[in-house]
Amino acid sequence: MDNEAVRWRVALIGYGEVGRILAEDLRAQGVTVIAFDLKLVGEAGHAMREHAAQHGVPLAASHAGAVRGTDLVISAVTASQAVPVAQACAPGLARGAFFLDFNSASPGAKSRAAGLVDAAGGRYVEAAVMTSIPPYRIKVPLLLGGPNAVALQPLLTSLGFAAQVASDTLGVASATKMCRSVMIKGLEAMVIESFTAARHYGVEDAVIASLHETFPGIDWEKQATYFFQRAIEHGRRRSEEVREVAQTVRDAGLTPWSAQGTAERQAWVADLADAGVFGVKGSAGFARQGDWRTEADRILSHARNDRQDNQHEDRA
Repeated sequence: MDNEAVRWRVALIGYGEVGRILAEDLRAQGVTVIAFDLKLVGEAGHAMREHAAQHGVPLAASHAGAVRGTDLVISAVTASQAVPVAQACAPGLARGAFFLDFNSASPGAKSRAAGLVDAAGGRYVEAAVMTSIPPYRIKVPLLLGGPNAVALQPLLTSLGFAAQVASDTLGVASATKMCRSVMIKGLEAMVIESFTAARHYGVEDAVIASLHETFPGIDWEKQATYFFQRAIEHGRRRSEEVREVAQTVRDAGLTPWSAQGTAERQAWVADLADAGVFGVKGSAGFARQGDWRTEADRILSHARNDRQDNQHEDRA
């Protein structure tokens, strides 16, 4: 890392899974990091506060307080909060500070966020995160976009990011991510629906064998377990992202039938997690399983109980 980058002050807005991973990797290089998250207060923020203390990350009391005096702001929140976070950070931005929007939002939302940041004197850059962050950590492939992307890219590289410029036109990077997500998040939802229904009918082995014959490059057992786990742990965040995907499709003049259905399925899994279907209520209590069948059986058991309850109510 060069001397310029190591002297940077970085603000992380959002201290969930992504924010904590970035904090660890930046702090390991000696970068000064400050963070803010709306969930820091109260019991819900206990894990965040412990993590911050362990890694030497001061916690701010507000968005504007976190970004004040920093060189780079990274917004890593849920998709629906991309624009509100830009608005909340704007009053504290130093003139010329970079604002890197990690959020899975539509090109339209990124454009609105950029307007707020640029009007405050900051330099907005959209970032499209092109795969799951945990396996890659700070080196997750990023597509950058907007007029300030070229200026930020080498500095991000010096910080350890794997970023490349997609376009100096705002919205190109996010459109790439959103269109990809129609497929990737849709595949998650389809596998959960297909495999759970197959489990009900006792034909899951035959279905998997047929899929393997058609798509021999995919380990469907392993992939299904991964898809179930990610949806259970992050279904709420993913459903918000796919609503942004649906808006992206809608803005292209198409009815987002697939994306809308995916968003509903992801939100449905999140609702089940909150109801305790997969163990302790909420995804934080979810225990990773080595076999997707365990979670499919829990879903089917819940569905049977719901049907029985509805039948009792109808008789009453």
